[in-house]
Amino acid sequence: MVIAKSPSKLSLPQHNPGVTTVLEFLILKFPAITNATWRQRMTDGKVHWHDGSLINTLTPFMAQQRVYYYREVECEPVIPFEERIIFQDDLIVVAYKPHFLPVTPGGKYIEECLQNRLRNTLGNHNLQAVHRIDKATAGLVLFSVNPNSRQQYHALFETQQVNKTYQAIASTINNLPIKNQQWEIKNRLQKSEPRFLMHIVEGLANSHSRIRCLQTSAAKALFELHPITGKTHQLRLHMQSLGWPLLHDTYYPELQPSKPDDYTKPLQLLAQKLQFIDPMTQQQRCFSSNTELNLN
Repeated sequence: MVIAKSPSKLSLPQHNPGVTTVLEFLILKFPAITNATWRQRMTDGKVHWHDGSLINTLTPFMAQQRVYYYREVECEPVIPFEERIIFQDDLIVVAYKPHFLPVTPGGKYIEECLQNRLRNTLGNHNLQAVHRIDKATAGLVLFSVNPNSRQQYHALFETQQVNKTYQAIASTINNLPIKNQQWEIKNRLQKSEPRFLMHIVEGLANSHSRIRCLQTSAAKALFELHPITGKTHQLRLHMQSLGWPLLHDTYYPELQPSKPDDYTKPLQLLAQKLQFIDPMTQQQRCFSSNTELNLN
């Protein structure tokens, strides 16, 4: 059994979904976790309010209050790839995340995520990611070191003040792009089924990417991508919409059956560069993963 050292947290919604207790809400919110598991966590003192006071099986639901709990998994997979710290100072840490490693705890991962690996390496349990990239994607992730300045870094991404550069490789059999050809993609993305998928729908655009073909070979092409917005799976869907789904994508254009990760076939998507004006120092920040995807 692996138990998280730091708690996960959630805010109870403003509108009660029809429950009486916090326990009932947690069972509704996390259907994969049994009633008995939540009861045991509460008995063990592993569920509490923001002030540290314990939540028990009869504690009433209170809208907009924060609930803290400690995640547990029976057997956590070990990801056999290493992260790299690209930059660190008193305000931020920028790290390279390998393919297959999640950014934060989720599902069957607790300690095997970039955030907890870095917290353990640096001895700073206040370290927190201020944005996300997919578990399947490799590349740069920005972390806040100091809770007092964290919101300013979150705001950079929320207000689209970060210039992000990605690389991607797609199969181009029977549909060869032209080198230096460019596309401006704007469309509307919304959740699909299963709920971790997204799809393109009619309506006002809420996603925006710029894409350019850098290089072609007989059956593949290398692309440079600049996401202006940051919707879930945005680049994967935008490449699919052009007719070039990413190489080794198990979600798009068709969801593949669930199976263990194939470490020999990482998704060909790399978050290569981050550039922004630091909200605390007003200095220009520019970071590179110092890695590239290779067509060979």
